[in-house]
Amino acid sequence: MPASNPPVHLVDASIYVFRAWYSMPDAFSDPSGRPTNAVYGFARFLCEFLEETGSRHVAVAFDESLASSFRNELYPDYKANRDPAPPELEQQFAWCKDLARSLGLPVYVDDRFEADDLIATLAGCWRERGHPICVVTGDKDLAQLVLGPHDAWWDFARRNRLDAGGVHERFGVRPDQIADYLALTGDAVDNIPGVPGIGPKTAAALLGHFGTLEALYARLDELQFLTLRGAKSLIPRLRTHQDTVRLARQLTGLDAVIERVEADPAVERTRPDPDALDALLDGLGFGQTLRQRLHRLSRGG
Repeated sequence: MPASNPPVHLVDASIYVFRAWYSMPDAFSDPSGRPTNAVYGFARFLCEFLEETGSRHVAVAFDESLASSFRNELYPDYKANRDPAPPELEQQFAWCKDLARSLGLPVYVDDRFEADDLIATLAGCWRERGHPICVVTGDKDLAQLVLGPHDAWWDFARRNRLDAGGVHERFGVRPDQIADYLALTGDAVDNIPGVPGIGPKTAAALLGHFGTLEALYARLDELQFLTLRGAKSLIPRLRTHQDTVRLARQLTGLDAVIERVEADPAVERTRPDPDALDALLDGLGFGQTLRQRLHRLSRGG
């Protein structure tokens, strides 16, 4: 049965900004010579996304910093393997936020909570109101938000859309098990430690049997009776690394309540600001083709 309310699209903007930064030519620049490749690529992404979906219920979330989230307080080495964004990319992130706002898109950003947390909070608010949630991202962490029968994880640029069944097929676990799964395997992208020797297949098999991380540790002695290869040797390994796993689970979960997202968070497009859009595009020196697409979206908003 189809959902009665329109889907809420929650865009994990940073991943599309970074993709544009690495894939678009360095030749893109403003009249002062500052690089504009990331904001140009992000603008094209927004055009394609809004033209295709026509979504009126959409919000865009950005990461503010790699080193100031609450996860860094829990684990200082969180994302320590990533180099900070160079100044020329930081400037483009600011332009991307301005671009989204000028198109009437609600923008969420916080210096302590990541885009993932903001999206998780928005998803919880609007799912309670009966709206399906579509998370627009390429980040596997956000697959844990595909909880409703009409929810989806959608990597728009790569045309990869997964419902709950698709998440299970891809990762071997249900969406609600993703955080536990990542706590066991670790996540090299975010520099989150896991249990040595436990990879995706083993983690999926463990969660397939026990259901949750808590149940796994409560019934750890059952492991010796499983047909899983090397199951008996996992018992001391899991005991030895229990503190690591529990810390990792705090880092991988997206179920925290965020007070800085207001009680009635906006996800509906408002009237665009053509004057602000013109001023931004003039400063960026964008060509007519992309400007016309953006203005069509502006007039249609």
